Amino acid sequence: MLTGIRIVFLGGDARQIEVIRKCVEMDATVSAAGFDKWEAPSPGVSLEQMSVELLSNADVLVLPTVGCDDVGNINALLSSHPLQLLEAHIAALPSHCKVYTGMAKSYLRNLCARQSLKLVELLNRDDVAIYNSIPTAEGALVMAIQNTDFTIHGSTSMVLGMGRTGFTMARSLQGLGSSVKVGVRRQEHYARAEEMGWKPFMTEELLLHVPDVDLIFNTIPSMIINAQILSRLSRHCVIIDLASAPGGCDFRYAEKRGIKAILAPGLPGIVAPKSAGIIMANALIQSISDDTLNRGDE
Repeated sequence: MLTGIRIVFLGGDARQIEVIRKCVEMDATVSAAGFDKWEAPSPGVSLEQMSVELLSNADVLVLPTVGCDDVGNINALLSSHPLQLLEAHIAALPSHCKVYTGMAKSYLRNLCARQSLKLVELLNRDDVAIYNSIPTAEGALVMAIQNTDFTIHGSTSMVLGMGRTGFTMARSLQGLGSSVKVGVRRQEHYARAEEMGWKPFMTEELLLHVPDVDLIFNTIPSMIINAQILSRLSRHCVIIDLASAPGGCDFRYAEKRGIKAILAPGLPGIVAPKSAGIIMANALIQSISDDTLNRGDE
């Protein structure tokens, strides 16, 4: 339970609503700014305006999945007014307050560092990333189906990167009957891919493996699908880039060659916001609970 914990939410989307609901269920005292367009707010949530006063009593501050941009603008899809996180807001937080987000840019990291506040990026947790890989893979498959005139079954697909998302993506494609190639950068990933029945190769050899590929799913956040690679692809090949923006594909050259390449970061919040919100809520509540228990042991 989160009884006695004061949590302030600033902005967000449909995922954040699920997180708020879960925190209320756990008996936290919850305030939220940037939700005036929320049509049916959960009972127990106090909807407020963003202010220094609101933050001055917070035990926990929760920002959206991407905390804010490089000048402090907060993604607030349910707000009628823009929200901007300034140094004055962070300075108003009590010294014991923890700041939670999915992933933080340097602006937020620097604000928290200057005020000696602990910043927790929930997407860095293995459990969150693994759970999130499921809606990511499902969303990527939907995009592939919508943008091709052939079945995934019987196709040759390629997954670049075998981290948590890449593994789930490759397994999902295999389950649909695709012949799966996996580009890896570590020998242990090569061995695991081979054990799974996929066709692994080291990413330095990518050029040799692309000519017969129908679908590419990239999870590597650096320019890996460059002009040289694109020049070897069949024009019917579709690229779904799952890496964080700006992705790992030369989209300009892909368009020039007539190859469909789609940047698709953040799919969990798009295709399954309820599930993605529950994943984030469970991680947040566990982290707050663990922190409370640790403070009690001191």
